[in-house]
Amino acid sequence: MKFLLTGGAGFVGSHLLDQLVDRGDSVIVLDDFSTGRKENIAHHIQNKAVEVVEGSILDADLVDQLVSKSDRVFHLAAAVGVFNIVKHPLESLTTNIKGSENVFDACLKHNKPVLITSSSEVYGKNTSDLLSEDSDRVVGAPQKIRWSYSDAKAIDEAMAIALHQQKGLETRIVRLFNTVGPRQIGRYGMVVPRFVEAALKNEPIIIYGTGKQTRCFGHVSDVVDAILKVDGCVGAIGKPINIGVNQEISIVDLATKVIERTESKSTIEYQSYEEAYSQGFEDMERRVPDNALLRQITDWSPNKNIENIIDDLVKHLA
Repeated sequence: MKFLLTGGAGFVGSHLLDQLVDRGDSVIVLDDFSTGRKENIAHHIQNKAVEVVEGSILDADLVDQLVSKSDRVFHLAAAVGVFNIVKHPLESLTTNIKGSENVFDACLKHNKPVLITSSSEVYGKNTSDLLSEDSDRVVGAPQKIRWSYSDAKAIDEAMAIALHQQKGLETRIVRLFNTVGPRQIGRYGMVVPRFVEAALKNEPIIIYGTGKQTRCFGHVSDVVDAILKVDGCVGAIGKPINIGVNQEISIVDLATKVIERTESKSTIEYQSYEEAYSQGFEDMERRVPDNALLRQITDWSPNKNIENIIDDLVKHLA
C-alpha cells in the first residue's frame, strides 16, 4: 500500500511513518519543515520505500499530484502549538483550513480514502467528566485568538463529515488528546517535554496558571497504534473518534512527578497566563477523553502510562 503522509516529519507524523514502513508500506512524506524536523525522519532518507517532498499543503497542485500517486492519505500537517497559534494566527488559520481543503479536494477528485487528525481542542472549555465524540463545544469569543485552532479543527471535521455524507468520500477523523513521547519538543508550549527539559538542566519548572488544571497524557506509540487501527476500521468511516488515555493528572502533580523521576534539583515556579501568552488568554481546567467508542470498534488499549512517558522522554533528551 502506498500512503501520502502530510506532516510526516512532525512529532506524531514521524512515528506514524516508522510504523507504516515497519509493516511494509511505501510512503510519500509531504512536509514544509516549519514545525516538522528533518532529524525526525533522517533514518528513512536512504529507504527506497520513503519519498520525502519538501512542500506545503497550501500548494494545491502539488497536493493533487501526490494524492494521485497514492492509495490512501493520512493528513496530519497543521500549524500546531498554543504559542505558535497565538503568535501567528492568520498563517495558522490559513494552513489549518485552506490546507485541509486542498487535501480534501484532491482526495475527492481521485477518490482516495483520507484520515485527518483533529484535536481535543474542539471541545474548548467543556470540562465534563468524560468528553465523548458528541459532547458540546464550549469555546471563547472569536477575539480570543487562542480558540482559533479549535475553530479551524472543527471546520476540518465538518468538511470531512460532509464529504462523506454528500459525496461518498471515505473519510476518517481522529481527535487526538494530549500526545507525548520522544521527538516532541517544548518550544511550542508542549508541557511534558518542557518540564523534562528543565528538570534535566536543574532549572525551574514553570507552571502556567494555578497548576490545578488537569490533563490526560497518552504515549505516542499508543496513539499511533490507535490511528492505524482506526484507518483499518470500516466502523470509523465518516465520524470523529477520540484517541486519548483517561489517566488524569494535575499539572502541578505532573511537575512533581517529573522532578522525582529525574532526581532533579528543579524548583516549581508559577507564571500567569497573561505573562506566558497574552492578555485575556483562556485555558480549560480539565480535559478527559471518553475512549469507549475507540475501544468498541478497534479493541484498542494503551500500553504505557505517565511514568513510561516521562522515562522515554528522559532517554530521548538526556
